[in-house]
Amino acid sequence: MKRNPYLVGLVLLIFFAVSLLTNVLGAIIPDIIESFGLTLTAAALLPFAFFIAYGVISIPAGVLVETCREKWTILVGFGAGFAGSLAFALFPHYHVAISSLFLTGMGMATLQVAINPLLRVAGGEENFAFFEAFAQLVFGSASFLSPRIYSYLVEHLADPSASRGPVLRGLARVVPQKFPWVSVYWVFAAAALFMLVWVSVSRFPRVERKEDERVGSWETHLKLFRNPVVWLFIVTIFAYVGSEQGTADWISKFLSTYHHYDPRTTGASAVSWFWGLMTAGCLLGMLLLKVFDSRKVLIAFSTAALLDLTLALFGPAAVSVVAFPLMGLCASVMWPITVSLALNSVAEYHGSFSGILCTAICGGAIVPVIIGRLGDAVGLRIGMMFLYLTFGWILSVGFWAKPLISNKTITS
Repeated sequence: MKRNPYLVGLVLLIFFAVSLLTNVLGAIIPDIIESFGLTLTAAALLPFAFFIAYGVISIPAGVLVETCREKWTILVGFGAGFAGSLAFALFPHYHVAISSLFLTGMGMATLQVAINPLLRVAGGEENFAFFEAFAQLVFGSASFLSPRIYSYLVEHLADPSASRGPVLRGLARVVPQKFPWVSVYWVFAAAALFMLVWVSVSRFPRVERKEDERVGSWETHLKLFRNPVVWLFIVTIFAYVGSEQGTADWISKFLSTYHHYDPRTTGASAVSWFWGLMTAGCLLGMLLLKVFDSRKVLIAFSTAALLDLTLALFGPAAVSVVAFPLMGLCASVMWPITVSLALNSVAEYHGSFSGILCTAICGGAIVPVIIGRLGDAVGLRIGMMFLYLTFGWILSVGFWAKPLISNKTITS
């Protein structure tokens, strides 16, 4: 099939949009807590609502892609993202936030299920690994920018004397003055609407899935569930996404609570650098994986993450504000390594297994709630010590994983 650079660019832009909408919650949570007078547990239900959608919709989204094809699935995903963002922007109330974030999460999960096979076809199978790595860089760059967009908007909207261009003046007319952070959801709604229009006028090729990429029957899923290795990697993906979101969602609140940093500036910047260093770490990880066995790389980075967590939780302010972002660098290789180890540890049904692994992304919903609940009971510092368990599990994978195929290195 003829390669389609236009569609590759569109898919990469979709990756950017998904990340933009997904990874801003950690920066906003302190403002939401203050605006609505929430407990840490109640605040943690916001990322819970978003990420539990991945557990609910990932497998049905795979069926939707095979039934309605990629274009319509992507339109459904952005439609849900637009509706969820607009609802939160129009009605900035806590209970609305829960349902709108769940709807947005369903949309983002649907998009991620649809775009990977599309990228393989549009860019060519021989270029798929390159474009997947490039897509992760695009995804990470949006994660880096998202908290900075929030910081820029709230700083200019919260200060009536600040100079404002036409966009800020327009936002000032629709955003409640006491809730300037709501402006970011107007931006997200506009971005989702823009993508809806763009996708609707774009032509899509027909994606012929390999047998390994197809969503199998329920019998296939049941067969996989009877494999203990499958369950080990379900726990692994759960632990990784829980570690990632459990860190990012509470960085700003921790720095505000224990070190009195402004969550709208220093806190948001720390969250931004967490995602930024995670992106930079992808490049380092790609290099290391050409030299070392992936399990050894995972052990080294997981150990570093645990050391960084200790410095972040118990170090002085100047150390903590640096150690938290460095955890993003440590986590950067964990997702690609754990997913590749998982898929290389079963001999068949990789499409179904991928869908099952996507449901484990709900770890990003549950771990922040556990941390919030512990934080309400015994303090956020002790609550975040729960991350020792999740990062510790990731460390253990480097010792017990026995893939059927190991990563190719320059010496192998």
